[in-house]
Amino acid sequence: MKRRQTKQIKVGKVGVGSDYPITVQSMTTTKTKDTEKTLEQVYELASNGADIVRVTCNEVDAATSLIKISTRSPVPIIADIHFQYKLALAAIEAGVQGLRLNPGNIRDEKHIKEVAKEALLAEIPIRVGVNAGSLDKDIAKKYPESSPEALVESALKEIRYLEEVDFYNIKISVKHSNVPLMIEAYRLLAEKVQYPLHLGVTEAGPLPGGLIKSVAGISTLLSEGIGDTIRLSLTTDPVDEAKYGRQLLEYLNLRDRKSLDLIACPSCGRAEVDVIKVANEAQESLEKKGFPIQVAVMGCVVNGPGEAKSADLGIAAGRNKGHLFIKGQVVKVVDEKDMVSSLVKEAELITNEGIEARLAAADKDAAKIAQEDAEALIDIQGDINNFKLKSKSVVEITSNEDIDT
Repeated sequence: MKRRQTKQIKVGKVGVGSDYPITVQSMTTTKTKDTEKTLEQVYELASNGADIVRVTCNEVDAATSLIKISTRSPVPIIADIHFQYKLALAAIEAGVQGLRLNPGNIRDEKHIKEVAKEALLAEIPIRVGVNAGSLDKDIAKKYPESSPEALVESALKEIRYLEEVDFYNIKISVKHSNVPLMIEAYRLLAEKVQYPLHLGVTEAGPLPGGLIKSVAGISTLLSEGIGDTIRLSLTTDPVDEAKYGRQLLEYLNLRDRKSLDLIACPSCGRAEVDVIKVANEAQESLEKKGFPIQVAVMGCVVNGPGEAKSADLGIAAGRNKGHLFIKGQVVKVVDEKDMVSSLVKEAELITNEGIEARLAAADKDAAKIAQEDAEALIDIQGDINNFKLKSKSVVEITSNEDIDT
């Protein structure tokens, strides 16, 4: 997908904009004044895929704590500011790598500009974060409802305050809890500015609904090339935000895979095992190991290896056996009870040795056994694709003397 071209900014050492990979953000839920607990959560977020972490700065003790947090954090720290512009100034002094301002809450143009001037001196960016609850009061009167036009107009007004003091180190968000309105707001904003955009469905809610809404809105825009950072605003442990956000970018091929991607058939009456049970066991075992590969769990050997041949590794069930395959090639046949443990063992070997080496080490009889099992199941269950009958028909058609060559 072609990225929308934007200005480039830096949040600490992390680049944001069309020249850089799309980044994942999340936010701590601890009391910022508790430095150690906050840092503990920051580290957990970073280890689960967060590139940037936002921390609330809502009191003097929180601003003071940001001195140590910003210094010791493994990822850039954004200070989240509402209402009190002096806390933004204090956060800059504490050494944060960026600010998130809700200028509609600060209200005073003079105060917004003062913060921008200090951020300019500190060479840190500001995210102008607009949502339905923080519209400029005049714009809110103009638009009785929080329409996409209202969100964008409010953002543009706040941006002008920053630009008037020569501050251009900006990224913008226009979040909404209504997915279609959120999508339209970002589309509209993308046509009007070249600043990087931070995507999110605000107040998305708990799982699974919050995840579905977030993915629907964010993925739609990313597929159009819109968006430079993302946050899944879920009512759950923020580690889920980081993990799911990272996985979303990996599934869209927008970031290199660093986590497990387990695919599995939805099961059917042809399945030879409890696919749901095996898939869940495999997911749990493989995630603990942290293998950054795609793994398939398929319910039958007739179509399984072929349907999942793009997977790095997979297993298909048939006749009380498991057919272990790599890139669609069966390399080993194991007992059904050993399916999950065999997957884990082979995943470790692939990670350490590489796919080509493991293909070369395939059991010499595995492909033959796999073919015999598949043919036996076709005889028992029937050929769902009517392969033999269709093959005969195709031969008869193509042997017609009138066919053009």
